[in-house]
Amino acid sequence: MFGQLVIGPPGSGKTTYCAGMVQFLAGFGREVSVINLDPANDILPYKADVDISDLITISDVMDTLKLGPNGGLIYCMEFLEKNFEWLQTSLEQVKDKYLLIDCPGQVELYTHNNSVRNIVTKLSQLDVRLVAVHLVDSHYCSDASKFVSVLLTSLSTMLQIELPHVNILSKCDLIEKFGRLAFNLDFYTEVLDLSYILDQLKDDPDHQKHKKLNAALIDIVQDYSLVSFIPLIVQDKESMLRVMQTIDKANGYVFGDLEERNIQSMLSCAAGAQFESEKIQTVSEKYVDSDTKLSMGDVN
Repeated sequence: MFGQLVIGPPGSGKTTYCAGMVQFLAGFGREVSVINLDPANDILPYKADVDISDLITISDVMDTLKLGPNGGLIYCMEFLEKNFEWLQTSLEQVKDKYLLIDCPGQVELYTHNNSVRNIVTKLSQLDVRLVAVHLVDSHYCSDASKFVSVLLTSLSTMLQIELPHVNILSKCDLIEKFGRLAFNLDFYTEVLDLSYILDQLKDDPDHQKHKKLNAALIDIVQDYSLVSFIPLIVQDKESMLRVMQTIDKANGYVFGDLEERNIQSMLSCAAGAQFESEKIQTVSEKYVDSDTKLSMGDVN
């Protein structure tokens, strides 16, 4: 079986992504099954073929063990790890389908705690070939310090989960709500020369206290040279297609004949239309700071 492990911080759009992707893939003729592994997700916009709430819920954990939301989520995932047989049996019901696994939004589960990684390891032993799809809200691009934090979280997650990894900058159509970007959007998606981020931080009083630390953190990201992002607008077909093709390439998924014909048909219909990259560029140019854009000419 092939599939996606959809992860990311709270509010990054994981559940919306899963709801959109299941419809998008089904439109190509791919048989898709959605697995909800978020015990706090009690209102689902999609039909979950496997739902962790049948095993455990965070409300029960919090009431019984008097834990907070974070501790409750960690307990739930550790409980799932210890009762992996339940998940294994549940997956038998969706055998040979493409999996979309909707995961909790607690960052520590992907950077420090080992439960998710151990569950992924057990799934790989069942010959489930997953790609970690890590969503990050695009509004972090409008704040230099938050963007550095996102880079570190993405890098840490990649090293912790140990899966083929695709980082996605979600909600790119909503960038306008958070003001102008300092640089063109491809600066953030391609993670170009991060020394420019330090220049953006120079007016931050906290940066003056931690200037050397910030520089060291940025050097870590650049030294690994692993983090980059794909911009995504869930409502845009070309954007979803680009993400889908990147993910399929990462885990070696091969199209069936019907799916291949449907994809080619979509590409033919899109000929002469405005493609996703052009739409993203329009967003970028509309909301980028004009002075900074000119100064970034050599970089872009």
